[in-house]
Amino acid sequence: MNKLARISLAVVVVAAAATGGAWYWQRAAQVRTTENAYVNADVVQVASQLSGPVTAVLVHEGQQVEAGQTLFEIDPAPYQVALQQARAKLAEAEQSGRQDATDVNANDASVAQARADLSNAVASAKRTHSLVQQHFLSQQADDDAQAKLRVAEAAVSQAQAKLAGARVHVAHVGDATPAVLAARAAVAQAELDLAHTRVVASKPGWIANLSLVPGTAVVADMPLFALVARGSFWVDANFKETELPGIQPGQRAEIELDMQPGHVFQAVVEVIGNGTGAAFSLLPAQNATGNWVKVTQRVPVRIRFTGADAVQAFRVGASAQVTVRLKG
Repeated sequence: MNKLARISLAVVVVAAAATGGAWYWQRAAQVRTTENAYVNADVVQVASQLSGPVTAVLVHEGQQVEAGQTLFEIDPAPYQVALQQARAKLAEAEQSGRQDATDVNANDASVAQARADLSNAVASAKRTHSLVQQHFLSQQADDDAQAKLRVAEAAVSQAQAKLAGARVHVAHVGDATPAVLAARAAVAQAELDLAHTRVVASKPGWIANLSLVPGTAVVADMPLFALVARGSFWVDANFKETELPGIQPGQRAEIELDMQPGHVFQAVVEVIGNGTGAAFSLLPAQNATGNWVKVTQRVPVRIRFTGADAVQAFRVGASAQVTVRLKG
């Protein structure tokens, strides 16, 4: 190779390097890319609100379900019996309430009778006293009349006390007595428990991690399997803290999944995490120690799928590559 050819080759190499460097610098100023990214979604941990044996499992692993669709059923027999008992107690409380109302009416009549007897005793005592003053009757007659008057007064007080006690039992809150209200609440709770023997999907999505089979005795509020909510997928892209400048919510992004190579999903930056992954770990790093090495931390950035991609079914935990466009 002659000297001129070598010079020409060197010029071409330098020009290519300069062009490549300029392209890389320009691209670095326009995008941020990371392969430290994983698919995530809203995952509902499905559990029964009741304890009891499972009689039927109506879904299978990976099945797509709609909100309100039955997932599995608990044996309803004990809760049907509990509902019958609650309804019987309600009927008893209502009957007791009617009896109490009858007692109030009876005691009210007793008060009226006692007051009439008191009125007669007062009149009789006055007549007797007048006759004693005129010496037509003995002093003993006057004493007897006064004693009858005191007995009549006591009878009125006793009848009024019984009436007050009877009214306490029929004190109403709205249209019912407290006992009836309590019995109604017990019936409502029993009806709710019976309804909860049928466990339904709280939102549309896909069944995951299902191992439940009929005959399993489940405990209330213990997670049994998962429901991955439809339309809730996003990617947690863990950018280095030095890469965060320029990234803002609302910027366009592109996602490539390792399990679907060559396909680019459209997305948008939704939110930038308020802490590094290490800060929220179970055992956060203790940097205030004698031996310390500075390590560049990563901050999770949530990238939400958009458009038609937002309703697709992805695999939670799948690896991804994310590119955020800072401009355009």
